[in-house]
Amino acid sequence: MLRKLLIISIALLSLISFAAAQEILLDGNALLEEIDRKMMPEGSESYKKIINIEPNGAQKEFILYVVKQGNDKMVSTFLSPKSEIGRSTLRLGENMWLYIPNVGKPVRITSLQSVIGGVFNNSDIMQIDYHAEYDVIAMEQEGDQTVLTLKAKTGSVAYDRLRMRLDPEYKLPDRVECYSASDMLIKTLYFKEMKDFGDGMIRPAVTETDSPLYKGYKSVMIFADIKQREVPDEVFTINNMHKIQDLRQ
Repeated sequence: MLRKLLIISIALLSLISFAAAQEILLDGNALLEEIDRKMMPEGSESYKKIINIEPNGAQKEFILYVVKQGNDKMVSTFLSPKSEIGRSTLRLGENMWLYIPNVGKPVRITSLQSVIGGVFNNSDIMQIDYHAEYDVIAMEQEGDQTVLTLKAKTGSVAYDRLRMRLDPEYKLPDRVECYSASDMLIKTLYFKEMKDFGDGMIRPAVTETDSPLYKGYKSVMIFADIKQREVPDEVFTINNMHKIQDLRQ
């Protein structure tokens, strides 16, 4: 009888622990979706500068115009340097294409490649909503910071796991460590300089990254402007990649 009661008690504790864990993960995923909406509206246009910095101090700068719709559709086009003007990138979920004027049909590219070189890959440059690619598998407190551990929903995502530390005041990313499936640190993203972009959107204006795989190299992404905007779905098609600059108002 005592053994049966012990077994029942253990089973009940397991159920309680499982339910508690599920509640934490539900709360974590809700928080992640909230973070996405604070970082970028579902429909938006933005301008950003990306600077690649080499170990010897040499720098190369790019300016991009970006339009996003929903949680997994995005197009961008280069505004500078002059040699890159007209090149455009389309992202639909994990599928990406690059359009180069005078080359012809857009070509498929991968999330781990980079259309600009440097430490940022295509997935970083064309960042869609975190909750579209990841599930929260753990949420914990370290001092005054909430730390989320995110697991990729599919094997086609650039990073298998993310460890996201949140700024205690704004509850937005402060630092994100990106890991491979073998638990190797690929890069770290640092979110800096909180800025009011209008319409109640306050988010980091600068993202820096470094990587143990690219020692001495650094890349910086600076958002100059973010505005809400809705565009037709046909904008996010291969046939319209050469027209992205026409969207600028």
